[in-house]
This record gives sequence, structure tokens and C-alpha cells, in this order.
Amino acid sequence: MRDRVVVVSGPGRVELVEQEAGELRDGTFRVETLYSGVSAGTELSFVKGTNPYLNVTWNAGLGLFQPGEASTPYPVTRLGYMQVGRVVASRTPAVAVGAVGAMTYGHRSGYVADPVAERFVPLPDDLDPLLGVYVAHMGPICANGLLHAAADLCGADVRSLGDGVRGRRVAVVGGGVVALLTALFARRHGAASVVVLDPTPQRRAVAGALGLETLDPDADDPAVALKTRWNHAAGDRGADVVFQCRGQAWALQLALRLLRPQGTVVDLAFYQAGADAVRFGEEFHHNGLALRCAQIGRVPRGLAPTWDRERLSAETIGLLRTYGDQIREHLVSAVVPFAQAPALLTDLARGRRQELQVVLAG
Repeated sequence: MRDRVVVVSGPGRVELVEQEAGELRDGTFRVETLYSGVSAGTELSFVKGTNPYLNVTWNAGLGLFQPGEASTPYPVTRLGYMQVGRVVASRTPAVAVGAVGAMTYGHRSGYVADPVAERFVPLPDDLDPLLGVYVAHMGPICANGLLHAAADLCGADVRSLGDGVRGRRVAVVGGGVVALLTALFARRHGAASVVVLDPTPQRRAVAGALGLETLDPDADDPAVALKTRWNHAAGDRGADVVFQCRGQAWALQLALRLLRPQGTVVDLAFYQAGADAVRFGEEFHHNGLALRCAQIGRVPRGLAPTWDRERLSAETIGLLRTYGDQIREHLVSAVVPFAQAPALLTDLARGRRQELQVVLAG
């Protein structure tokens, strides 16, 4: 048996390669891919050649990038983390044949997994399996952003994702998938106001279709607009928390300008080109602001025992049950056959095609 695998063989070169399927051994199971979601930021960084793992060594022990051999050299054979598969064979009692679950094994037509080493998140029968592409990893990324906002207020005593947004004014910079799911999480968990800021009209239109308020950062100064509206006390105006979801310097600069004094930017973005234009001597310094990086590799300090990846996936399923129909209609912009993956990824990387969320159908 052979599987089709999406491989990035070099900058701008994406191929569909046939590989021998993994061996089904005792304790393992095999899935056939139903859907595979494309994460435009992370995946396109490998196609474009801008991901730091391609050029330097990541020293995990020290937590440093250092000169040396690439930690992930070409060819990149495991691309993507938004898969939904149906179990077609199993030699473990942990996973039953016929089960449909969310996983993170990359763009490939099938996969053999060990449930001790890899996550399989069963999808409930009442959930559209296409939406399951968000359950294992993408949704938890966004939920982890809210968790960081909650930890900023409550420390290790976080009881709900709403602890950092409930009753508060929330701004979300960016209009991509991470931003829109984060905004929906904030609304679902009781934010008093949620405003999405993105310069792209099409993305603002999607946010509006999802029932979210939007502002164009290229129009009138949105920091002036929101700080005029969001008044806490004399000399204390602006967003309680900003979720920064667009990996460009102007977006981080805007996020800092939106905050009330001593507020926090929770940053979920990936700055592939750095952020040289961020002016830390201005609002960041004079308003005593905080900047927290929220990446799915870790939850806030002290919360790992109670807020593991399974709980974040469960929160994602709850979000999809609430907004699934709207997400399917407005956020998923294209569903394309798996065989078209190389052309699709190349077109996206070169800007020949614009999509919000593409899902590959196996």
C-alpha cells in the first residue's frame, strides 16, 4: 500500500509523492484522510523559504536559534497540522475501526499512528467532519490565546477561557483564520465588545458575516476611534486586551496603540520577517504595556496540569457546535481535491490566489 504525500522539495517547489504506507503493528491504527486544512502562515513559510527552521539550528535545550545546519532542511515531508481521518484498520483497543477523528500528521492520503505517541481526537456525530480540521491544533492555538489573557488576570487560578475576556473590551488585529476563531472564542465567552481590525475588505466582510464588528486600520485612526469609545476612567482609555494575529510589524504597532494603560497584547502571530518597525519607545513605554507570546507549544506557566491540549480541543468542539454553520459558510473559502495541493500551495505562496481557509478533500 502506498500513500500520497505533499512534499516541499525546495523554495517554491511542491510535489505530490508516493510513499510506502506505514506498517500496521500491534498497538497502532491506520486512518484514511477525509479532510486536510491548509494553514497559510506556517505552511507557506516553508514554500517561500522564510521559516527560520530552514536556515538555522533550533537548540531546544537552550531555547535559542543558532548558526548551523537547518533544523528542518528540504525536502519538508511533513507539512500541515489540520487533518481529519477515518480509521480503516486498528490493532489497538484504544481506537475503533470506523471512528472519525482529528489529527496532526500532515498532508497525506493516509497514515499509521501510535495512540500512545500521537493524538486522535474523536469527533462527535453532530459535528460536520470538515470542521474537524480545527479540532486537534488550530482551534487550540486560538483557545490558548484566551488562556493567556485569563492567566494575565488570574495567574494559575483560571477556571474558564472567559476569565480573561468576560465583560471586557477586546480588539483582534488581523482577519485570518486565527484572528476570526479567536474573536469568536472571545464573543462566546462573554466579551463586552469584540472588534476585528484588518485592512483587507474581503476579510472584514467575512468577519461581518460572522457577526463581528470590524474597523479598517487604513481609514481613520482606529486607536483614536476605539479609545474615544472605550473609556474606563480619566486618562484610562482603550482595549482591555488585544489579540494580535497578523505577523507584520504594523499590526503589532497598532495592537500596542489600541490598549489602555497597563493592558496586554496577547500575540499569536508569526513574524517571518521580524518586526523592525515596532516603536517600543512610544505607547509600549509610556503606557506601561505588556506583550505575551501565546503559542500552542506551551500554555501559561502553572496551567499545564488543568489546561492540556485535550481540554483546548474540547473547547474548540464547543465553539464549532455554536458557530459551525457560519464558519463552514463564511470562513472556509475553498474545498479542493487533494491532488491539486501542489498547485494550490504554489499559487498561494506566489500571491496568484487568495483564500482564507482552504481544505483539501481526500
